[in-house]
Amino acid sequence: MKNYQEHIYAALRDTYPESEIVSLQRILLEEVSGMQAALFLSDKSKQLNEQQEKRLDDILARLQKSEPLQYVIGETEFYGFPFSVSPAVLIPRPETEELVDWVVQEYPSRPVRILDVGTGSGCIAVSLAKLLPLAAVEAWDVSPDALAVAAQNAGRNGVDVTFRQVDVLSLAGMEGGASFDVVVSNPPYICHSEKKDMHRNVLDYEPHLALFVEDDDPLLFYRKIAEFGKQLLKPLGALFYEINAAKGTETVSLLTGLGYSNTQLRRDLSGNDRMVKAVISQCANKPINQCANMKICQ
Repeated sequence: MKNYQEHIYAALRDTYPESEIVSLQRILLEEVSGMQAALFLSDKSKQLNEQQEKRLDDILARLQKSEPLQYVIGETEFYGFPFSVSPAVLIPRPETEELVDWVVQEYPSRPVRILDVGTGSGCIAVSLAKLLPLAAVEAWDVSPDALAVAAQNAGRNGVDVTFRQVDVLSLAGMEGGASFDVVVSNPPYICHSEKKDMHRNVLDYEPHLALFVEDDDPLLFYRKIAEFGKQLLKPLGALFYEINAAKGTETVSLLTGLGYSNTQLRRDLSGNDRMVKAVISQCANKPINQCANMKICQ
């Protein structure tokens, strides 16, 4: 019997640490055999057929080039839900699950309208639609390829999400007025100067459009979304961001300067500044003499 565990180890030992290879052995054997790895390995008579062996070797060749496993097999898991991924979208991260969890904690059983800006794979929008059945969820992205992946994931998870191709940097005004209770976003926030500290599997394979922002304007997307958030959000609506860990204080100052209140900065499970929530006042975009809650707003 061919020892597939040894075969995988030999192929990946120069690319991955041993601890990670142990996990990859299980994942790859399940992927190519269609069986649980423990069951496959416990039956000494089990062998991969020629087509399965070829697929295993094709996968190993791509992994040797540091291509992310999620792109190789075309899927991942986020918040316990299955998601298709491709090089058109970022691979969902555990930190973003924490952002989703924050929104879910705030709106556990309320009929709210939620907008996800820069949806990518749709992981935020689709997960919120799954976890908040009373919510109406809309999601924007500038990339049609990303929107195609996101729509596939909405169907895969059995939820209704409205997807729109929108370039938030090019918006000149919003139609329809304030209509959302929540705007949530994980926008591009990595400065180009930070590339030197990033792993090859991210730099060479994940979409730079969704990752990077110019060094001279690192809060570009936060500012733009917050500005339109004042038009998009209902009074006392909330803005939720995933942020660059090095820009927490600056992001809070930006939102405060734009008139948001009750701004909260949260750390992720690794102890890094990672999430911000801010609330739009009841007097947003109103002359002060037209506001019925002047004491609240001043």
